[in-house]
Amino acid sequence: MICSINCVIRLFTNPCRMKNLSFTACLLLAICSFCRSQPKYEFRAVWVASVENIDWPSRRGLNADSQRVEFIRLLDMHKRNGMNAVIVQVRPAADALYPSSYEPWSEWLTGRQGQPPAPYYDPLEFMIEETHKRGMEFQAWCNPYRAVYAIGKSSVAPDHITRRHPDWFVRFENTLYFDPGNKEVQQYVTAVMRDVVHRYDIDGLHMDDYFYPYDIVEGGGPGKDFPDRASFEKYGKGLSIGDWRRSNVDSVIVSIGKAVKEEKKYCKFGISPFCVWRNKNKDPEGSDTQAGQTNYDNLYADILLWLRNGWIDYVAPQLYLEFSHLHVPFAVMVDWWSQHSYGRQCYIGLAIYRAGSNPAWRDRTQLTRQLQAVRNYPGLQGEIYFSSKTFEKNPYGWNDSLRNNYYNYPALVPPMPWIDTARPHEPTVSQEYNYKDSTTTLRLAKGAETDNLIGYAVYHSDTAGLDIDSARLTGFIPYDPVAEFKVTQPKVRPAGKGSYYYFTAVSRTHIESRPVPIIFSTFVAEASKAPRPRTGVNKL
Repeated sequence: MICSINCVIRLFTNPCRMKNLSFTACLLLAICSFCRSQPKYEFRAVWVASVENIDWPSRRGLNADSQRVEFIRLLDMHKRNGMNAVIVQVRPAADALYPSSYEPWSEWLTGRQGQPPAPYYDPLEFMIEETHKRGMEFQAWCNPYRAVYAIGKSSVAPDHITRRHPDWFVRFENTLYFDPGNKEVQQYVTAVMRDVVHRYDIDGLHMDDYFYPYDIVEGGGPGKDFPDRASFEKYGKGLSIGDWRRSNVDSVIVSIGKAVKEEKKYCKFGISPFCVWRNKNKDPEGSDTQAGQTNYDNLYADILLWLRNGWIDYVAPQLYLEFSHLHVPFAVMVDWWSQHSYGRQCYIGLAIYRAGSNPAWRDRTQLTRQLQAVRNYPGLQGEIYFSSKTFEKNPYGWNDSLRNNYYNYPALVPPMPWIDTARPHEPTVSQEYNYKDSTTTLRLAKGAETDNLIGYAVYHSDTAGLDIDSARLTGFIPYDPVAEFKVTQPKVRPAGKGSYYYFTAVSRTHIESRPVPIIFSTFVAEASKAPRPRTGVNKL
């Protein structure tokens, strides 16, 4: 997927494989009516790839302190840019960026597979804690079937699963893969995923587009077709090899989805597929495109089946294309996906990494217009950017554009009613006024100990009776047992004018409590006296 800089775009068409994958971007635009109409609910996330040290850590073998400093810097950048989630690759190739009884430490973390970080710490636990401190979601990104990234080059630990069960694996091109048709493999992959969900406080389990690998030519012979003939003869049961391969992926999706919900009902399960399900010339329900490879026909991933049956909670197609692409235009795919999520959520994967890679991506408005296009469809709920590293370069002032215009107001992650509909209790609010600097510190706490909160939403209005269901947030306070919000009050306020703040508790599943209004009422300033406010909670 997105986990390798040289993998996906080349496959959009058979004759014209795109090359020169660099990095993407957007324009710093002036504030406009579009920017002011930001949605209240929007998933705003970034992929953080560990494979080949694309994003984090920046290189193999960094000491633990440097790894932590890098991740904190990364989080702070994305928080400033308005993101509310990160999707971090924690299992790139049957290895782990966390202590695991199933798989060894990743070579991209320490330089040698199986070697723990030094000084010792748990990177996944640390990343989750720091992400939640900022009121952001943390989703664990795992690759299901890749086992040895580059045969002969990758570090492989003595106790790696490929050494313990060599009969589970097949070689295709220069990579070693789990055989998806092997029933023991399906059970093992599910157990690894269950273990992550069980032991860690993640908000979601995320898988990308690497099911069966790209470049398969079904029936193409040695070196071209995936070498799973032995499993097919054992388990095929009269199916065509294509239908059998799809059934293998279906089985592991169902199995992992069930394990996720058994461990934590609130934990989401999402897939980020290649952008084309099928071309219309192969299926009337397919998109009006001419992609050389597709999910259904080449990767054996029937994404629409998973959405229709509710096996996954969201889909995030990797739409790493320009509006003017000859075979797979961006606008065509955005429209198609907006109509094919079947009641589940759909976030569009945007390619900030492609900035300047061709004439279309040297158009500084390319990515900005894509964000606008996504927001034009109520059937789409947000965006995910590949990848984190590109933001450090701030191409075309994209960070500034997000921070100052498109994401300058916080957004709540869209709730999923099939997971939860229960409101948390209203927060309790206490106040302390500082006469010296005319500020009031509001302290917020849970309304009930049983509430599991991600934070508190803040609304501000000059009038009473604000409808928070249609209002835009003016602030978000990450959950803390002693959360604070400071209001600076004007020295002079016209008689009769008030300032209204509303606070809601936001649950782990992003459902809001009823609002608690705090009213800063009439100020009358005199030359010889400091203004004294009347503040209080008004149950409107």
